[in-house]
Amino acid sequence: MTDSKSNEPGPGAADQEPQFDRKQAIKLLVELGPLIAFFIAYRTLGIFWATGATMAATLLLVAVYYAMHRRLSVILTITATVVFVFGSLTLWFNDPRFAYIKPTIVNLIFASILGAGLMRGRSLLKFVLGESMQLTDQGWRTLTIRWALFFAAMAGLNEIMWRFSAESTWAYFKFPGMLILNACFAMAQMGVIHRSAVKTD
Repeated sequence: MTDSKSNEPGPGAADQEPQFDRKQAIKLLVELGPLIAFFIAYRTLGIFWATGATMAATLLLVAVYYAMHRRLSVILTITATVVFVFGSLTLWFNDPRFAYIKPTIVNLIFASILGAGLMRGRSLLKFVLGESMQLTDQGWRTLTIRWALFFAAMAGLNEIMWRFSAESTWAYFKFPGMLILNACFAMAQMGVIHRSAVKTD
């Protein structure tokens, strides 16, 4: 006779089932907050209200990130600083051009940081993402070069969009356009990541 309890799940079975990571979901939602706030405010109230909404949402993002990690990432620190500097200039001078060039400045800063690291023989991308994946040195170098060029291209594309198209077109390019381009480029790097992954036992 078989034991009727033998088919029951063990005490650790529940721990093996996929769990909904509420903290990561909240983090993702808050990280998208500034872009969503910009889009909604721009559609309803215009560029200046959108600038203020972006600054407020960025402040919330900084607070939530710090509460979750007790530190601020380099990327978030740079982005938040540029948002508040150029947002303040936009509102103070009542000039939307400061808002237009903000994505250009952010992307140029990231491209310059990655490029400077490569010139010194270091992959700063490894410093940022090293805890989430293990790649060979050549893999990190290739990935860093690609992201540096991508950020530089995004800076140039933003300049083209705000200088030669309507404000509403540029706004759609900023969101969701930039988000889609970033996501597509990130997925396109999966081949390099898989080929350069460090094999572990």
